Amino acid sequence: HGVSRVKQSQAALEAKRRRERAKLKEYLALSDEILSRKRRNDWSTESLDLTTKMLQINPEFYTVWNYRRDIYLNAVFPNRTPEQINETLEKDLVMTTIALKAHPKIYWIWNHRRWCLEQTPDGPGGEGGDPHGWRMKNWKQELFVVGKMLDVDARNFHAWNYRRYVLTSMPVKKPDIDEFAYTTKKIQASFSNFSAWHQRSKIYPLLWESNVLDHKKSREEEFELVRNAMYTDPEDQSVWVYHRWLVGTTHVFLGEDADLLKREIQAIKELLEEEAGSKWCMESLVHYQTLLVRCHYAALGDEECERLRANTLELLQQLEVLDPLRRQRYRDLGECSIRHESYRRLCG
Repeated sequence: HGVSRVKQSQAALEAKRRRERAKLKEYLALSDEILSRKRRNDWSTESLDLTTKMLQINPEFYTVWNYRRDIYLNAVFPNRTPEQINETLEKDLVMTTIALKAHPKIYWIWNHRRWCLEQTPDGPGGEGGDPHGWRMKNWKQELFVVGKMLDVDARNFHAWNYRRYVLTSMPVKKPDIDEFAYTTKKIQASFSNFSAWHQRSKIYPLLWESNVLDHKKSREEEFELVRNAMYTDPEDQSVWVYHRWLVGTTHVFLGEDADLLKREIQAIKELLEEEAGSKWCMESLVHYQTLLVRCHYAALGDEECERLRANTLELLQQLEVLDPLRRQRYRDLGECSIRHESYRRLCG
């Protein structure tokens, strides 16, 4: 922006095209050579070096990643000591770390790192040696690397998926409460971090089931955190999706809780009064009011159920105007509500 574009001469443009054609010709020749060697099951050191060269140019060439692993398994590892194998794998981890800095969202780089971890041999050896020593060193390094990746881009879902893999595969697992603290840090830095909210939904059940956290107390604290996020940015989808998960845990761990649904409905209505026209407030009210009527209509009574249903249909009509691209979806939700009410009346 604001930089004047310099018009290149025809000679300069032609020279650029020649350089590009030469690079393409070199790339195609390298690709043909590698694929030819692969077909011949050539596991030589020269072939391994060619895969290194190609992957530095094009890390998305997954066939070359597969070929590289075949060379290791068929020719390199059988002739090396466990210590040498570990050193080789560490070099590939360094190589892919460099690649990730330029290409943080290429599946094949992450896949190769996972493969390297899984090939780590027992060791270091010797009397009194820890058989998990190399593994723990490599896995801890991976956790450090993926942490740095998420510092650069906190929403990189490749890194979050890989982080989950590392945490579940470590020879000696970290306490789940540590990961809970990590998600808290990421969410406090940005309420819009959907991946951090998702990670949190994976950690909470583990902490509840192991009684590390009291379900009722921690859930209430979590509702407070989510309300803060809602008021900070009521149009942030990630917070509302997580809120639905959190409400759902009431049914999983504590049984149906009508009072909680009523409380959350009232809180969202108060937010909607301040943020008139908030799509996510309206959609959430539709969802929770429908859930309340379906799960607790006997306790609510006909009059209250009818009031909630009428308000839900009114919200759906407003959403049709506010979000016309999803008009038919809102109409379908309204028709489902009407059909459910008719069926309930018929069944008495």
